[in-house]
Amino acid sequence: MSAKASDFLIYDEQTGVYRENPEQLVRDDVEKHAFRHVARTVAKDWRLYVMLIPMLLVFLLWRYLPMYELLGCFKVPDEVLPVSDQLFSGFSYFRRLLVGGDSLSSDFWRALRNTFLLSFYGLCFGFPMPIILALFFNEIRSNIVRSTCQVLTYLPKFMSTVIMTSLVTMLVKQGSLTSSMGIISQALSSLGIVSAEVANAGLLNNPDYFRAIYQISGIWEGAGYDSIVYFAAIIAISPTSYEAAQIDGASKMAQMRYVVLPSILSTIVIMLITRIGSLLNIGYEKVLLLYNTNTYMTADVVSTFAQRYGLQGTQKGLAAAAEMLNNVIGMLLVISANTIARKASDTSLY
Repeated sequence: MSAKASDFLIYDEQTGVYRENPEQLVRDDVEKHAFRHVARTVAKDWRLYVMLIPMLLVFLLWRYLPMYELLGCFKVPDEVLPVSDQLFSGFSYFRRLLVGGDSLSSDFWRALRNTFLLSFYGLCFGFPMPIILALFFNEIRSNIVRSTCQVLTYLPKFMSTVIMTSLVTMLVKQGSLTSSMGIISQALSSLGIVSAEVANAGLLNNPDYFRAIYQISGIWEGAGYDSIVYFAAIIAISPTSYEAAQIDGASKMAQMRYVVLPSILSTIVIMLITRIGSLLNIGYEKVLLLYNTNTYMTADVVSTFAQRYGLQGTQKGLAAAAEMLNNVIGMLLVISANTIARKASDTSLY
């Protein structure tokens, strides 16, 4: 096809000549001096970009550089040679984990199942709690009472994992550590929910109670802090929406259902997608401090499996392969959740 002047120029009927499109001139100028515009923006807000440097360093040192060690999933381990110079072993570690048929493969599938169940229960019971707390905070009219309640619910988040697990252990005191039961164990035994033998042996020594203890302590630790996002979305709702609902005769519960929840729905969807993305990403610190050999059946997760075989043992390639499988599944989950959310509600993370 042959190009014509009218394809790129505008015909001026008054002068009878072709001239360049002003909009195209602006676009050409922006493209030509794009680097100058970026440099001017950075120079104008240089303080904000300086504040980004620590975060970029954290991501570089603790997120991107460790990816180099993922090559160990496909290499024959050698303590002398670097990972890049080790012999290529293919997908042998993945085959052994998935279809090995030995005790190691069964341990991995058990850890993967426990990881999914702990995360799924956390999603079902832990995800709604911050929303409920934010709705509760919004209904408190006294600023002093609301601030006090918020601070009390935020505090557990700022305690270290060691302190939190120590408090949990003291509340359900294990029989191997002390001769007396904790407050929660005594209450459950008095109400007949658990037998005296189980309470004396220690709830954390019983695999049937580990998941419940893990989830309840997780809600206690993070629900208040996670409610900040939802409370910020709630207070951003226009007061006229409440006034219109009151004129229509809506009660408090009706206002929550028809005004508050629809207004923060986009925030809920975004937070849900990010929560699903980390569905299989359970940190090993809390589990490692709470579990023992008696509760491996329900407490052992992929992270503790990798820690046990990789750091305590000598099978670092298997540990790296287990973590990589866990992360790949998590990535597929967040992509699927984002696609479903975009098609269902036109709200998505990306």
